[in-house]
Amino acid sequence: MHWDEIEGKWNEFAGSARAHWAKLTDDDWKSITGKKEQLAARIQQRYGLEPGEAGKQVEKWARALMESVPVSKAK
Repeated sequence: MHWDEIEGKWNEFAGSARAHWAKLTDDDWKSITGKKEQLAARIQQRYGLEPGEAGKQVEKWARALMESVPVSKAK
């Protein structure tokens, strides 16, 4: 699964993301709309992380999704 698939199915995955990063507000989630860079920026802001660390957390979460969700064969 690539990020474009996560973004395309954001409504399905947003609950998992919300559970993972509970400090993000409803307004944060409204602005993210599945955009990887937006998610990392909000995580960095709310958790006081370095930019690279926030990106690593997003990548780790995305990899965990790949392991739990079957990869889409249709393009």
